[in-house]
Amino acid sequence: MTDENTYTTDGPMFGDGADDLDLADRHALRRVGGLSTELQDVTEVEYRQVRLEQVVLAGVWTDGTVADAERSLRELALLAETAGSVVLDGVIQRRSAPDPATFLGSGKARELRDIVVATGADTVICDGELSPGQLRQLEEVVKVKVVDRTWLILDIFAQHARSREGKAQVSLAQMQYLLPRLRGWGESLSRQGGGAGGGGGAGGGGVGTRGPGETKIETDRRRIRAQMTRLRRQLKEMESTRTTQRAARHRAGIPAVAIAGYTNAGKSSLLNRLTRAGVLVENALFATLDTSVRRSETADGRVYTLTDTVGFVRNLPHQLVEAFRSTLEEVGDADVIVHVVDASHPDPAAQLATVRDVIGDVGARDLPEIVVFNKADLVDDDTRLVLRGLAPQALFVSSRTGEGIDELRETIERTLPLPAVEVRAVVPYDRGDLVSAVHENGIILAQEHGPDGTFLHAHVPAILGGRLAAYAV
Repeated sequence: MTDENTYTTDGPMFGDGADDLDLADRHALRRVGGLSTELQDVTEVEYRQVRLEQVVLAGVWTDGTVADAERSLRELALLAETAGSVVLDGVIQRRSAPDPATFLGSGKARELRDIVVATGADTVICDGELSPGQLRQLEEVVKVKVVDRTWLILDIFAQHARSREGKAQVSLAQMQYLLPRLRGWGESLSRQGGGAGGGGGAGGGGVGTRGPGETKIETDRRRIRAQMTRLRRQLKEMESTRTTQRAARHRAGIPAVAIAGYTNAGKSSLLNRLTRAGVLVENALFATLDTSVRRSETADGRVYTLTDTVGFVRNLPHQLVEAFRSTLEEVGDADVIVHVVDASHPDPAAQLATVRDVIGDVGARDLPEIVVFNKADLVDDDTRLVLRGLAPQALFVSSRTGEGIDELRETIERTLPLPAVEVRAVVPYDRGDLVSAVHENGIILAQEHGPDGTFLHAHVPAILGGRLAAYAV
């Protein structure tokens, strides 16, 4: 070790500004300072249940700047803390690509083992998705549990899921991740299961190895596939219910506004400010997994819905995108997207890009978007100028102080689509229900009370226009 910030086997210290992967870069295992938040061997990892306690983080810097690499590892530290871990240390290595065998490379993996021993950590978390082979070989070197970024996020989702649908979605995603990685620790779980009579002759493979020909891992895989089939069927039924509810709102002509954004950007707080919904708010990543739909009204009395959606994150595991597709469809089926960005985040441009990528994946790229920089009370005027350059039409709001909330409401109301049908009708006084429906779901351009009833000139949803057709003038 050459100094307190760099672990190295040979060669000069890590170079911050190197654009090419020279020898000095490759030989350095750079510590990321300030990650510690403050113990031993792996005994059972067949199902890789995450029981994170004291952890060391490890990342590979393949592109971008060193600041980008360190920022990624700091986000990993927040994820680890959200999962209930204490982060003891974090290191990154400059490579053109992760090592296909041990993620960091064999030499750096041994250095990582020294760090694990020195800190007393019981888990290593890697900033990336590791293959089954990388997980196994890195564990063999560091001698403690190794978890990758994908499984860490899945574990957080499992902790935060509350509804039946949310739990089923997380379980499915976990099983999709586990299936190719299912393995035993040692040789015992690769043996044949079952009673006597297995192949191999009279001696066979010895006591306990004879069986019907299916190993324990194969049995586990078959059970997991059966559970996945059952979960997919349950989610399909729940998706049908959600689709029916959305269709009913569309038939009634009720516009939908989806609140989307990076995790912990303040979406739930904003929903509470706009609707007094009382949705759970926590200063933690992925505090909201279960979709919340709340009713709101414009200043002229039109009804619309606001939907709080699951937060996005850089490199969101594809298993979660697939499992939560029905939830993400709330964004795709919306009429307006309120895109919430944390104004105090060190890299808001990356948040914007990440969320827009996911919005595009669910087919919502062409929908009207209102960019909202939340937590505006935490930034100064200079920062606001920089943020304005990222999104010139964006609004600055604070869910805590109420700054900009009224302007946001007005912007949402202006952006909502007009009802589809323009009507002129004289509604009899005994059909006050129709007049109320027009007030609630339409835009009234003119209203007069005459001897035969109430004259209305309005834009209304198609289904309401059909009900008013009998009174058209």
